[in-house]
Amino acid sequence: MMASLTGLALGLQLAWATRLGVSGAMAQDQLTVCEFYNKTCIDQVQATPIQIPGQARDYSTCVGNETCPSHQRHTCYTVWSPTQPESVVGGAVTGPPFGHPTGRRVKMMGCFMSEDTDCLAQDSCQDRTDLNDDAGHFFCCCRGSMCNSKFEWIRPLESAESTDTDPPAEALDRTDLTVLAFVSVAVVVVIVLAVLVIFCVYRQRQVATYTASTTLSPEDPRQRIDAPPSPKLIQQEVELLEIKARGRFGAVWRGKMGQNDQVAVKIFPLPDQSSWFAEQEIYNLPRMNHDNILEFMGVDKRGEGLQQEFWLMTKFHEKGSLCDFLKAHTVTWEQLTLIAHSMASGLTHLHEELPPRGTLDMKPAVAHRDFKSKNVLIKADLTACIGDFGLALIFEPGKPCGDTHGQVGTRRYMAPEVLEGAINFSRDSFLRIDMYACGLVLWELASRCQMSGGIVPKEYKAPFEEEVPHPTLEQMQELVVNKKTRPIIPEPWIRNPVMSELVSTICECWDQDAEARLSASNVKERVKTFRELNSASNPVNNLQGRLDHQRNMANQLDRPSNGHTPSTTTPINVGEQHEMRPLLISAQNGSGVIANGDVLS
Repeated sequence: MMASLTGLALGLQLAWATRLGVSGAMAQDQLTVCEFYNKTCIDQVQATPIQIPGQARDYSTCVGNETCPSHQRHTCYTVWSPTQPESVVGGAVTGPPFGHPTGRRVKMMGCFMSEDTDCLAQDSCQDRTDLNDDAGHFFCCCRGSMCNSKFEWIRPLESAESTDTDPPAEALDRTDLTVLAFVSVAVVVVIVLAVLVIFCVYRQRQVATYTASTTLSPEDPRQRIDAPPSPKLIQQEVELLEIKARGRFGAVWRGKMGQNDQVAVKIFPLPDQSSWFAEQEIYNLPRMNHDNILEFMGVDKRGEGLQQEFWLMTKFHEKGSLCDFLKAHTVTWEQLTLIAHSMASGLTHLHEELPPRGTLDMKPAVAHRDFKSKNVLIKADLTACIGDFGLALIFEPGKPCGDTHGQVGTRRYMAPEVLEGAINFSRDSFLRIDMYACGLVLWELASRCQMSGGIVPKEYKAPFEEEVPHPTLEQMQELVVNKKTRPIIPEPWIRNPVMSELVSTICECWDQDAEARLSASNVKERVKTFRELNSASNPVNNLQGRLDHQRNMANQLDRPSNGHTPSTTTPINVGEQHEMRPLLISAQNGSGVIANGDVLS
């Protein structure tokens, strides 16, 4: 049984590391679907204070079905306790928050990558171990979709059989008693030695998790969860004060470290341990420190067993994410360009590959892969910094991207090639996916900007939220890929000589042709030009000439090496809509420019 538990711990790490962000993109042949249940997640949801009276708690991230990757040898598993049901309401056991519908004290259910032939040979989920040999939990695994929904403990035959056939103790002579005593002592010694060996192995793994190791050189560090990059351990006590957000990989708390330092604490449950490792790896890259990259402060590990949690601490910013900031505030043109320029500076640093210089190591290029306004934090001085690197991808020079799943991220911000599943697995392709999302974030900023010339901000809405509040992958494919729709561009934006240049930059970021999109450094330089023009005594003078020069420089930098000249988006106006027609349609009633459809999440 002890060997089974060790196999479970290793298997859970590998299984959870393969969970996909978008299940609809997987191959349709030989898929295994398992029932998913996470008691730790349910407990965290129940412990979270309800912000709006009467609002129901959301348990969708804690229960449901999980689809296993078809290219792995996956089985389904269940871990449960033999104690009585957690709660019975009206004579029937209910689901969350009262417990698993079976009435059992289920701890975890889901996919389990296993080379164990016992799991691969089981069609039903059954535990046949002796309860006395287990630490209060049952574990079973099986092959086949939803085979873990029905699970049971079957008493071993050795325990069920009667021992009446054993000879009475009186019949044992003195020699037999001596042999029995010797065997008993030997068994005890073997058990003690086994426990010591297991304890030593466990301690070594703990040390490997927390201690820097300069000799590790895994072939793909992003897929190794038993040899993560050296963590920056927190030496001070951290006190959790209030929960600020809950996302796909855990919850974010405001905490206090030491006497005065406020920190943001991102808490990953055990199933998402691989995301904890992945985000550390990005923060620990050489020369990642930057004013517009969220400041990393360290990690910690709390709890034991299935209740174990993994903490990641960063600097806390009171204004929160750009999304939250725009919901509560409008911005002036000066504030818009300040936020946009610092955001583009952070994205430029992330995308850049910096060669070795003196004693400084090389910094590889990194693609964020989940860039959105919720992952851009606003500092006290209204500059921005980029965080949340759980899905980020590192590009080692001279090495391929590997077998990376491309269709990840937030559906609302997915580029056409991601939705279509037609990604070219190269560094530039992934960086241009980030730039599509950057265009949407710039649009969010512009939608909350107040300027002269009739530019009045409306209530904040995320990209495509007005058309499809909760889009599916299929809806996004229809809207962005087939209809080539983009968010609404109001006509006053186009008439304003300064805002129209920002519109042009936005459209060149979300261009349908990935190779035609601007790079982060181009966006940074363009917004810098906007700021300089705005600070001049007459911002309209020489506007078109300076911006045309900036755009020509951007096109030179963006031109692919194969000689293909990407298409560029000229300043949009109501009378020139040729190739932009799929994106923008002039309203006949003069109310502005509207999008001809929308979808994403």
